[in-house]
Amino acid sequence: MSDYMFTLESHLTGEQYRVVTQVQKAAHEAGLSLYLTGGAMRDITGGFPVRDLDFTVEANPAKLIKSLLKTSGAEVVSEDEKTRSTELKFPGGVTVEIAMARIEKFAKSGAKPRVAAATIYEDLLCRDFTINAVALSLNKASLGLLIDPSNGMGDIERHELRTIHNYSFYDDPGRLLRLFRLKVRLGFNVDERTRSQVENATEAGMLEKISTESLGAELRNMAREAAPHDLIKVLEEEKLLELYSPALAAGKIDYATLMKLQKAHQLVPFGVDFEIKHLPLFLECLFEKLNAKDKAAAMKAAGITRGETGALEKLAPAAKKLDKALQSAKLQKASSLYELLVSTPGEHILHLAVFSGQRIVQDRIKHYFQKYLPMSLEVTDEMVAAAGAAPGTPKFKKLKHEMILKHLDARPKKVAPPPEPPPPPPPMSGFARGSAVRRS
Repeated sequence: MSDYMFTLESHLTGEQYRVVTQVQKAAHEAGLSLYLTGGAMRDITGGFPVRDLDFTVEANPAKLIKSLLKTSGAEVVSEDEKTRSTELKFPGGVTVEIAMARIEKFAKSGAKPRVAAATIYEDLLCRDFTINAVALSLNKASLGLLIDPSNGMGDIERHELRTIHNYSFYDDPGRLLRLFRLKVRLGFNVDERTRSQVENATEAGMLEKISTESLGAELRNMAREAAPHDLIKVLEEEKLLELYSPALAAGKIDYATLMKLQKAHQLVPFGVDFEIKHLPLFLECLFEKLNAKDKAAAMKAAGITRGETGALEKLAPAAKKLDKALQSAKLQKASSLYELLVSTPGEHILHLAVFSGQRIVQDRIKHYFQKYLPMSLEVTDEMVAAAGAAPGTPKFKKLKHEMILKHLDARPKKVAPPPEPPPPPPPMSGFARGSAVRRS
């Protein structure tokens, strides 16, 4: 096993590594060249938590995706026919993107690119930043081979963000937003040449060429960031918030609320399957001080869909009902609180973590995240299978839930305290200690 394969295995969660193995096996059976790429490689080699797995295939990945849908229980989240890219969600909550290796050529700034199939090497050289242009071969003949045509690994080690070519922000001006989002998330610096490119692109009017589609995509990505307070602060300093609303640029941002949201994200244990729609909660916090007219204009600028708008409108009323339920005296047992919250949409729970003024509600949410969710992970699939349920069946799911509830309510066994040490012996007299007696 190469050093990079060891790094891969040691930095992924168990569920993520199982998915990598599944995709690798399916690609081999389909006769396709498969690579782990982009953000996943950046996070693995940089020591960051891996949120999503990105795979690139040197061919049309349709056959691979069809095989995974049939054998793994994965579901399609979204598809882009033009780029031959599909996002899948696997059982256990792991999300992956499988895309065709491609070249993108832009006829004009901000326009949709012309896409053509390419080699992995060509694909990497068409990406935005060097840290996102690293690939790891998952093919038998070259397993563990690192492909890094722009020295992205060096920039990861130096904690620097650097564009791959001089026209990166002219081809896709939306990368200006992405640059600062990654800067905040990773804690990297923008290298001097790239900073000059930002200034040149801004002076050339590239900000006005960012499409509604790109603004919406970046806003949805912002919503998933763990540090929304820090991110919005940087975007305000860089004068990028006015792309969404002049009102946001005029100081109508409640940073105290955004800090509460940032702390709420920190409550969620890493590695748990926590279902959440990030966008409505993020918009609720970001647009809190905007009037209805400014809010509608900002939503239009980002191309927020009717369904996303509806989710935002329903969020506060739904959270209010949960707020009342969490104050119930019936939730004394750990299993009762867990059963209520494990079936509740994550955005409702975090909404209360941000906005609820009830101490009991805040305490119960913290107990759920800090005690009961981690305890639920102690009931493993192997334990459930040993109890007589076949994995993947409704019986398995039901039995696991019952075992978790029982485990949460079980009183920890009292460990007998160690026996107290015997008291020290009393001091002895000088004669008894064998002292010499002076004789006259």
